[in-house]
Amino acid sequence: MTALRLADKETAMNDKLKPLREQIDAIDAQILDLLNRRAQVAQEVGHVKAETNAPVFRPEREAQVLRGVADRNPGPMGNAEMQTIFREIMSACRSLEKRVTVAFLGPAGTYSEQAVYQQFGTAVDVMACASIDEVFRATEAGTADFGVVPVENSTEGAIGRTLDLLLNTPLTISGEVAIAVRHSLLTGSGTMDGVTAICAHAQALAQCQIWLNNNYPEIERRAVSSNAEAARMARDDHSVAAIAGERAGVRYSLGTVKANIQDDPHNRTRFAVIGTLRTGPSGIDRTSMALAAPHKAGSVYRLLGSLAQNGVSMTRFESRPARNGNWEYYFYVDVEGHIENPAVAKALEELQGNAAFFKVLGSYPVSLT
Repeated sequence: MTALRLADKETAMNDKLKPLREQIDAIDAQILDLLNRRAQVAQEVGHVKAETNAPVFRPEREAQVLRGVADRNPGPMGNAEMQTIFREIMSACRSLEKRVTVAFLGPAGTYSEQAVYQQFGTAVDVMACASIDEVFRATEAGTADFGVVPVENSTEGAIGRTLDLLLNTPLTISGEVAIAVRHSLLTGSGTMDGVTAICAHAQALAQCQIWLNNNYPEIERRAVSSNAEAARMARDDHSVAAIAGERAGVRYSLGTVKANIQDDPHNRTRFAVIGTLRTGPSGIDRTSMALAAPHKAGSVYRLLGSLAQNGVSMTRFESRPARNGNWEYYFYVDVEGHIENPAVAKALEELQGNAAFFKVLGSYPVSLT
C-alpha cells in the first residue's frame, strides 16, 4: 500500500514538473540562439579590430558590461552569479577573436590562478610561472599577453617584490582583481591521522597562526614556495597537511579537515593585471603611481597637497626603501579616477613637477569585488 502511495505521489509530482521542464527547455533554446547570435556579432567586432590591430581585451568595456548587468538585474539570481555568467560569455566570445595567454604566479591551484579566471574568464590560456619575476619577464617578452601578480594582502600588507618590479618595467597596470582569501586545512585522507607537518606559504601560515595555535600547536609548521605546492606535497605524502584554497584542494584531490581557518574573516588579496595595454576610462577607475620626494623640508606634504587641492582622493599610500643605501624611499600612491580625468591629470602634472621621481603605473577599472 505504501509503495502504491509513493508511486502516486511521484506521478503527481512529474505531472506538475512536466510543463515547467518544457518551459525551461524552450527558454534554453532561446538562450542558445541568443548566445550564438552574440558570438557572431563578437566575430564581426574582431574583424573590425583586426583592420587597425586594436586589442582584443578591453578591460574598461568589460567592466562597464558587468556593472550594467548588476544595475539592470531584477533577480532572483544574485548580481555576483549573474556577473560570473556574463564574464564567461564575454570570455568565450573574446576567444573567437583571439585566445589570450595570461601568466600568473604558479603552480596551478593558487589564488593567483583564481584571480586570472576572475578577471578573464576561463576561455584563456594560462602560463604558470615559478616567481613574480618570471611573470614580469614572460609578459615583457610577449610570451604572455598579460600577467597577474599579487600587490597587497589586507592582513600581511604589500607584496614588496611586485612593487619593486613595477618601478622599472615598461608594462602598465590595466586591471585589478580582489580575491577573498579562504584557507582550508587539507590532507589526502581528509583527517589529521598520521600528519606530522603542516605546510603552506609563509603568508598563509601567518594568516592562520591563531587557529593553528589553538588546534594543532604541537604539529610542525613548514613554509614552502606556495600553497599549491603544499597541496601537491599533501597529495603525495599523507604525513603532510596543506593550507590552501578550495581550488587547490579540488585540483590535487584532497579532503578538507577544516574550511575557513584564516584568522581574519575579511582577509583579501589584491592582484594587478599587467601588460602593454593602456586602459581607457570605465567610469569607476583607479590610478596608481610611484614617486620619490626631494630632500627638502615639507616635500612629501607638497607632493600630496596637489591631490587635495584638485579634489582627488587618495586611497593608498605605501612606502618602500629605495635600496640604494641612502635611506631614501619610494612612495606608492593610488588615487580615485582615471588619468584622463581633468582633475586627476592636473593633480598629477603638479605632483610630477614637485617630485624627484615620478611614474604612472597605470589607470584601470576598480575591481568589481
